[in-house]
Amino acid sequence: MKNTQNPNQSQFDKKAQAWSARFSEPVSELVKRYTASVDFDKRLARFDIQGSLAHAQMLEAVSVISKQDRSDIERGMAQILEEIDAGRFEWLLDLEDVHLNIEKRLVELVGDAGKRLHTGRSRNDQVATDIRLWLRYEIDGLILLLEQLRQALATVALEHAGTILPGFTHMQVAQPVTFGHHLLAYAEMFGRDAARLADCRKRVNILPLGAAALAGTSFPIDRPMVAKLLAFDDVCQNSLDAVSDRDFAIEFCSACALIMTHISRFSEELVIWMSPRIGFIDLADRFCTGSSIMPQKKNPDVPELARGKTGRVNGHLVALLTLMKGQPLAYNKDNQEDKEGLFDTADTVRDTLTIFVDLVAGIKVKADAMRAAALQGFATATDLADYLVKRGVPFRDAHEAVAHAVRECEKKGCDLADLSVSELQKFHTAVGDDVHTVLTLEGSVAARNHIGGTAPERVRQAALKIIDSALKNSN
Repeated sequence: MKNTQNPNQSQFDKKAQAWSARFSEPVSELVKRYTASVDFDKRLARFDIQGSLAHAQMLEAVSVISKQDRSDIERGMAQILEEIDAGRFEWLLDLEDVHLNIEKRLVELVGDAGKRLHTGRSRNDQVATDIRLWLRYEIDGLILLLEQLRQALATVALEHAGTILPGFTHMQVAQPVTFGHHLLAYAEMFGRDAARLADCRKRVNILPLGAAALAGTSFPIDRPMVAKLLAFDDVCQNSLDAVSDRDFAIEFCSACALIMTHISRFSEELVIWMSPRIGFIDLADRFCTGSSIMPQKKNPDVPELARGKTGRVNGHLVALLTLMKGQPLAYNKDNQEDKEGLFDTADTVRDTLTIFVDLVAGIKVKADAMRAAALQGFATATDLADYLVKRGVPFRDAHEAVAHAVRECEKKGCDLADLSVSELQKFHTAVGDDVHTVLTLEGSVAARNHIGGTAPERVRQAALKIIDSALKNSN
């Protein structure tokens, strides 16, 4: 009798996936590589095991599996975790993803108990749970790093609460500020970033497990029990949404894009400040590189690369938005593409923040260069106008008088503070003998002595508040 068996059938049976009984031929090698995710989603292994253990505990509690099954599952998972940590776990492309790889090994170790573990769940709600567990962990780490960066900024700000440099608008000298005040502006940005991540975490920390493939399950599961075991705040209320929702991932990427935007703005200033033409700061050598041809060069590579990596993170956000925009309910294979960009976003932001905590602490401030720059561009012109207003001159008249004084200084090549009282009185008779007290850089910054102002006293108060808050949040 002629053999009609598919020549690939024996190999297909030997390497059968969890779903292969429905199919008459194996997936091609190219398609297998194209559709597999195990090369990148294996980083979810610890969270996959964590979710499976909670699921097994619940299944025993509702009498779907036996106490012995649960014990065997826990024993097998402990060994699998040990193998993964030791680098001895064999990840197989044929098994597509982290879930099936772990399940196969569990069955090898504990037999039928391992096969019963998947009762009442699907890889759809399983992966959604794994991602949320992983992302919750990453968010907690990033919030801690943001607090450390704020503490580093505030520590340098405290040291330089009275160090004066020019404040700019339109990249033109505007008014004197202190370097400490300038750094605290970034501390505020990173504080908002931490708050955004904390708010995002609330929507991450909702349990999808129990939604199964899309419609829920006919088994008498206890979803609140699993949520409590895994420290989720609540369960997803709609099974279709539970397996297809990636809003939380988009929200995380959006928050990370803002973090990197703030890092990029700071990096731009670091690059400018380090330029010999400006010379406000120097960065520690460990954050810079030299040139292969110009021996004198010290390039601020870390800030430059951080600017570049901002585009990378922004790109992941756009990719994830694009991934989700056309998907019908419920789960679609498209969602496999959510992970690499999401993982890379978390890795990039984590590494960047870790480096910048150290970088900020190592900034060498060149106070003399900052002060010299603040003396250029008539930075105290507004102070002179304010002085006249306090003497009863309408602001618009004061503004015009000072503008004429600035023009005179430009002709003479001097600063407003270099003009004598009699010379200043030519522009307005309200000028008194005490006028030079407001034309000094120190007088200018000290006059901004209110909440949010650049007065050294206020900068010290703000820096200490941030340091104290960061220390509390770190503990």
